[in-house]
Amino acid sequence: MRYNIKKFDAAVRYYKKNLAQEESKNLFVYGEINEAAFFSIAPLSRAVHELNKDLNIYFYQNSETVDALFRVWATYAKMKSAVDNEATSALKLFLDEVEKKTNTFSKIFKKPGLILRLSNNKFACDNKELDLCPGWFVPYKSDKLKETSQKIIKEVFNLKGGERFGIGFELIPDKDFLENPIEDYLDSFAICFSMCFVSQEIASSITLSSSTKRKSMRMPPERVAELLTTLSGLELEKEIDEPVFQFYKSLSNVLKLSTIKNNDAVFYTRGKGYYGKHYFGETIGYPTKNKKSRWNYPSGIIYKFPWYPQTKDEERDPIARVGFTETPPLDVFIDSVNIDYNEMRNKNKKISEIIEGCEKIVVASKDKSNFEVDLIKGDGTRREVKGSDSDVRNKIDPRYLTHGLKVGMMANIPGGESFLTPENVKGKIIGDVVISIDKSYRLNTNEPIVIEASEKGYKILSGNKEILKKIEQKKKEAWLTILEQEKNKSLPLEIVELKKKNFNNIGEFAINTNPNARLCDYLIINEKIANMIHIALGSGFEPDKATEYHMDIVIDSPKQRLDIYGKDKEGTKHWIIKQGNFVV
Repeated sequence: MRYNIKKFDAAVRYYKKNLAQEESKNLFVYGEINEAAFFSIAPLSRAVHELNKDLNIYFYQNSETVDALFRVWATYAKMKSAVDNEATSALKLFLDEVEKKTNTFSKIFKKPGLILRLSNNKFACDNKELDLCPGWFVPYKSDKLKETSQKIIKEVFNLKGGERFGIGFELIPDKDFLENPIEDYLDSFAICFSMCFVSQEIASSITLSSSTKRKSMRMPPERVAELLTTLSGLELEKEIDEPVFQFYKSLSNVLKLSTIKNNDAVFYTRGKGYYGKHYFGETIGYPTKNKKSRWNYPSGIIYKFPWYPQTKDEERDPIARVGFTETPPLDVFIDSVNIDYNEMRNKNKKISEIIEGCEKIVVASKDKSNFEVDLIKGDGTRREVKGSDSDVRNKIDPRYLTHGLKVGMMANIPGGESFLTPENVKGKIIGDVVISIDKSYRLNTNEPIVIEASEKGYKILSGNKEILKKIEQKKKEAWLTILEQEKNKSLPLEIVELKKKNFNNIGEFAINTNPNARLCDYLIINEKIANMIHIALGSGFEPDKATEYHMDIVIDSPKQRLDIYGKDKEGTKHWIIKQGNFVV
């Protein structure tokens, strides 16, 4: 263990002792970005979660968002106390309109019971002070990590002077929820602060933020995160001529909520768990500017990815670009990210060019995976090959401009795959490396996930019982989400029907190309290991193949000794992998 776990555990005990008598179940901690404060959040968050409380963190450099939050909380408190003024009247009109569809919405406007501000090197409020406890952190490979972070900023984001940069990090869950090694989560603190440090000289503003995760997609979200998400979406929609948005516009004008700004670029780490259900999006939705369609999350408008069905109807340009990782060990992260991006992108391009000349991809072995990926749609047009998953250097993806589309960009960190959305998949698939559900789960080669695929969709034949239960739970919750969207009409009926139609599809086939990625417990690394491949159950990367979930499964093509080649319309083979190894 490279960190001082004795000091970490001592800090957890200190925070638990000082917070045990707090009745509040929701804590908010904020302040200017500070290294000691940031690393203190690791033991603080573990303590809060062991006390069965929620936590929201918002550190910033040049941000007015927190001031806007306090104005909203103060207005809600006055409204509940029957104070009648312009602000409380505007809030009441807005909430009454929303709660025609949901009676759970207004509670997110309630101020957290305990708010701590970073002040004089303490987390403090009127009646409480907590010491900072960063002593657990021991720098490890600092120079290499800085070099890696600089490469992400330059080669993946191409962050520009004056841009707003957001960094999302993972809090430390309690022991029962964690499952992954705690050192991996602590490594992610090092990664995120390094990203913050190297971006400070470029970005005009930086935020470091996080909130408590949920065990289910259908659970109520952490309250402050939900309020911020809702307000950011409503700020984008306040010119829409529907009553709820016009009521919000009045509220925004009174409280000056236009100071809530979206970032230009976002980097985040993803651990176990879910955000939870999003009340406003699920019950009302966010209209496209022309009102021809609706979004269920503000992120749809902000990122405007090409695979969203709503994107074709959204006239607004994407606002931000995003890249994310999981919580891999620091050594693995550095090795797989600090690479020659031009070399990897050229490899992706070569594979893509082969596939673009073919009508299907064949994956074959003697006794393991044997399946075909069809690339031609019913109307004779082709499925698109995505040549790079590590590029968010522009807000607007230049590859789509020739189609007259202004769409956003998303990157995996690390990158390394040439991927596509199949028209359909037929045959047997054996997933034997890792699967991503609510987190990444390693697969036992003696107990792989075995899938039978056909034009009608997929069926799981066998696999580890606990993993299969988690797959079914996620699918059940995704289906319930679709039914709620249908019931509330928060999505157009044609999109609801599309999500139902695609629910049992295989939505992705990919060939992995990262030369430095190596086997670990995390899908985002393993789905990049050169010579391996992966598929995904659920949603695809083209708008007609959308649904409500996406679960990647990695296949060890070297171990299965797979032959992978494209077939053109004459039946000629175009080789990509022979016996598990690249021939391109």
